[in-house]
Amino acid sequence: MFDRVKQDIKCVFERDPAARNLWDVLTTYPGVHAIIWYRLAHFLWGKGLKWLARFIATVARWFTGIEIHPAAKIGERVFIDHGMGVVIGETAEIGNDCTLYHGVTLGGTSWKEGKRHPTLGERVVVGAGAKILGPIYVGDDARIGSNAVVIKDVPEDKTVVGIPGRIVHKTDDQQRKKREKMAQKIGFDAYGITQDADDPVEKAIYSLLDHVQAQDERLSQLSCEIERLGGARVDMELPNLDDAVLDPDDPEQAAHLHRGVKSDAEG
Repeated sequence: MFDRVKQDIKCVFERDPAARNLWDVLTTYPGVHAIIWYRLAHFLWGKGLKWLARFIATVARWFTGIEIHPAAKIGERVFIDHGMGVVIGETAEIGNDCTLYHGVTLGGTSWKEGKRHPTLGERVVVGAGAKILGPIYVGDDARIGSNAVVIKDVPEDKTVVGIPGRIVHKTDDQQRKKREKMAQKIGFDAYGITQDADDPVEKAIYSLLDHVQAQDERLSQLSCEIERLGGARVDMELPNLDDAVLDPDDPEQAAHLHRGVKSDAEG
């Protein structure tokens, strides 16, 4: 048990750049305190001293804000960062080298006895506020985004975001370049966010860009075909989105806006 505690403390320096020294970690990290208390309570639970184990777990919750049932199974080098509001249920299992942030719940969805809490593989990272519910399995090296609600198994090395949790699929380089080209063409910045982000709203925006890209390619093909048949070439240049914003100080645009408001009122 003491060797495990040493590893639990040592892993903090590998995952938290704010950790300065051993004394700092031992005295100011509630996640480390909770794991140490858990190791003792789990040992006593295994020896049949269940009331004492539950009492120690309750005291640990008072001091750390982290609730870990002494019957839960937690592997080596598990780090709970910040920790406030973390709840780990009775039949939950956590593999080696996992990291949990504040507000995480490994909870159950049934009152029936038996396995009712999730199992995390090794090197799983669970973001702040995430809820993993039921007797599901989260594979090795998986990432659970902040505030995600996961109720289904997660394959290894996948990222899950949203409510309910959805697996994020990475975009290949060719598709990413096409999207960037289209965004630049129409003067669109996608709010300054990156393509690799896990924001579902951003994914929807880039889906729209894919649709616009497909339309642009079809129109370009039609333009070439019309020109080949002797027709006039179609101008494929699009105005910048910034140019589409109405300026109230512009008399012509103001008159246009006034006509539009008047039409709506009459309708």
